[in-house]
Amino acid sequence: MREEAHPVAQSCQTSPSASTANVLVLIIGAGLTGLTLACDLARRGVDFRLIEKAPVYFVGSRGKTLQPRSLEVLDALGVIDQILAHGRFYMLIRSYVGTEVVGDYDPFAGRYPTPSVPYAAGLWIPQFLVEEVLRQRLAEQGQKVELATALTYIEQDEQGVTATLQTASGLEQVHGQYLVGADGGRSFVRKFLQIGFAGEKLPGRLFAGDVRVKGLDHEHLHVWNTHPDGVVSLCPFPTTPVFRFQAQVPVDFAGEPSLEIFQQLLTERASRVDIQLSHPTWLSLFQASARLADTYRVGRVLLAGDAAHIHPAAGGQGMNTGIQDTYNLGWKLGLVLSGTNAELLHTYEEERQPVAAAIVNLSTQLRKDFQSSAKQLPSGPEMLQLGINYCYSSLSQHLYPGALPLRAGDRAPDAPLLDAYGHQRRLFDVLRGPRFTLLCWENPANAAWRQFINDYSNLLIVYHLTPGPPTAAVSHQLLADDQGYLREAYGDETDVFYLIRPDGYIGLVGSSSELIKSVRMYLRQLLATPHT
Repeated sequence: MREEAHPVAQSCQTSPSASTANVLVLIIGAGLTGLTLACDLARRGVDFRLIEKAPVYFVGSRGKTLQPRSLEVLDALGVIDQILAHGRFYMLIRSYVGTEVVGDYDPFAGRYPTPSVPYAAGLWIPQFLVEEVLRQRLAEQGQKVELATALTYIEQDEQGVTATLQTASGLEQVHGQYLVGADGGRSFVRKFLQIGFAGEKLPGRLFAGDVRVKGLDHEHLHVWNTHPDGVVSLCPFPTTPVFRFQAQVPVDFAGEPSLEIFQQLLTERASRVDIQLSHPTWLSLFQASARLADTYRVGRVLLAGDAAHIHPAAGGQGMNTGIQDTYNLGWKLGLVLSGTNAELLHTYEEERQPVAAAIVNLSTQLRKDFQSSAKQLPSGPEMLQLGINYCYSSLSQHLYPGALPLRAGDRAPDAPLLDAYGHQRRLFDVLRGPRFTLLCWENPANAAWRQFINDYSNLLIVYHLTPGPPTAAVSHQLLADDQGYLREAYGDETDVFYLIRPDGYIGLVGSSSELIKSVRMYLRQLLATPHT
């Protein structure tokens, strides 16, 4: 792993006097990015604080689509049932000329769940409902968001980070081991540390808002895209009376967004006087930009989500990329704080910055290609984020010499299985949790194997695979691939093992004959465990 390329940021003045508290991780920003990290750290027993400068929770639908890979993350965090109850798959985009319907389009046509991909399409759901579900999960874990608490100052050295917070009660200093800036595109953290944010503003601006609508059904995303001044659309959200309004801003517009302006644009561009907007809860004007932070880390401070990358809304990638940033980061912070090698945190930028760069480019191109079309959500693997992999990462080691359908760094597919007692289980149920998971077809059951399992019991859970139904005499750590779906996704070879990371990506693939040696070396080198 590379050495830290950036100096530890130091203060340029003495911070104000304030009371001091201690915490392991301070998370700045309680949007989806910060909430995902908080939920992950909470289940790992990591002491943290999650602060938000706003006095109330955000109520807007900045994002409106959860991609399948994000749904898998939310499944792993234990909130998928609540998320699915608030959302909807497979909503048709209906395009019009005035009152005439000219076509329906399904952006996720042909994508249905399979044993290896349980969530195959994007879920239409407003961002504020996803955040609400994660806040409820935090409450269940005994944690909460601290509202009306602003970060005003950062100092750090090799021992930790000291943050000065402005609260309703005055100034407070918090000393932590790490600070994570998940505070959005205008990130105070990024600006304070003078991290470059390379990129550009893109031509054109966008109105967006949440309103109620009279005169349209709640079953389609309604789009008018033939007016020379640009597209206007209304997207309904299940389980709410809310529609997301979206329209390109007139070139000469110089005011603030308002319900009256939204209504005027809808009437003009849709040539409809029968559709009425009311009850706005969020009105916004966006300037599209495409930017990427020069680095995701300075010393003990890390960036995530929009603080590290911003891009056009086309393609529904925004909130999904932030969710996956901190799901990549959470397990690494947890291990480092438990005493493993701090260099593991270098792999956060190594893995996530190339993903963000690709998404910035993809979204920018989509904006150019689809800004005058109803077909704004092509659904290839790159859009669904199922194709994201870390095969290039230093954490990915592929040692198996034969041909396999998967490589180290790939997403670990799901599969229906039977446990040792004949109960149905998904592989995703097995992978849920804070540890690495080792899948292997052989069970040596000798002294060396037992010692290996004992040495790594705090980092690793082992499951033995069998192709047929389980018998009464096997270990409870057995999984039966009775329908063959695991072999379909992972390959028919039984002389192979897979070490799956806590974030659901394959870290190590190797031959069963070298299992103990290979896994022991992997964990020693990359996690610096004390075992030999």
